[in-house]
Amino acid sequence: MVSLNLTVPLAVDFTETADYFIFIANLLIATSSVLVAGSVVLGIIWNKTLRAQNRFIFMLNTSISDTLSGVGGYYIGLFDVQEGYPSRNGTYYIVPSLMGVNILTILFSQVDRFLAVAHPYAYNRFVTRTVVIEVCFFAWFYTYFMLTIQNLLTVDVAAKIRAYSTLTFQAIIVLKVLLNVKLYLIAKYQIAREPPGPERDSKKESLRLIIVVVVCFLALWTPRFYYIIVAQIIGSRYMFRNYASDPLSMMFRFTATCTPGLYIWGSPALREAVLKTVWGRVCPPPRKKARLRLRKKVQSIRRNTACDQGELKTAGTMF
Repeated sequence: MVSLNLTVPLAVDFTETADYFIFIANLLIATSSVLVAGSVVLGIIWNKTLRAQNRFIFMLNTSISDTLSGVGGYYIGLFDVQEGYPSRNGTYYIVPSLMGVNILTILFSQVDRFLAVAHPYAYNRFVTRTVVIEVCFFAWFYTYFMLTIQNLLTVDVAAKIRAYSTLTFQAIIVLKVLLNVKLYLIAKYQIAREPPGPERDSKKESLRLIIVVVVCFLALWTPRFYYIIVAQIIGSRYMFRNYASDPLSMMFRFTATCTPGLYIWGSPALREAVLKTVWGRVCPPPRKKARLRLRKKVQSIRRNTACDQGELKTAGTMF
């Protein structure tokens, strides 16, 4: 039976100065993830041109996952939470598994960029927008289907499945590194031989972006991943009391800010959509506000003038 504990304590006691820094750092990580990743989600959804491109569908999928990770970060980063078998005030791995969705999606996006550049004719024929959406859906389905099975089994069996999943992630890491090397070589040699033009610039931009994203993602994610493996091998307990006080967990959760931030940095089209479409509506620049006020004032004067002219005409007909 699943029991609900509605009195989860905060992650820190606020008895030391470091407790305040830990609490504020986790709060900033969660907030930045929601704002940055959420901006990318809205920027792509509101822009029809971006939605029509396959690589932005992958960006949208990871950004949705990152936004949810940021929302979940308010719980696992601010309260006394430790996932595991058994866990303490955990989410049954629902929040940490969002990173699993990102791992698969980024791997699929690497394959997508490789096929788009190395085999453009077959790519344009077979890799349609529908196929990309189905692949993104598979990343969600596989991740949470496996998680559901683990949560329905006993603790011992779930721990064994978790160990096999760890081996699978090891293989995925190796594959990511090999694909990154291949994409780098393609960007350096194959695209350099193509004639200058918008298509060449687009290919170079997309390859550079996915390479940087993978490198940063692995740099922030793998330290905690290997720390857990080492702790399990030597049979020691985790050094940190909960997720909030674990610096490796902070790095792990910061990927939800770093990945969409790199999307904005590396894609001028997405950056323009986020700044103008999203933040331009939320926080319009001062000049735009002044123009809006002036426009409203002019419209008000015109309405008043039209009313005055109407009254004069009415008065003229009476006499």
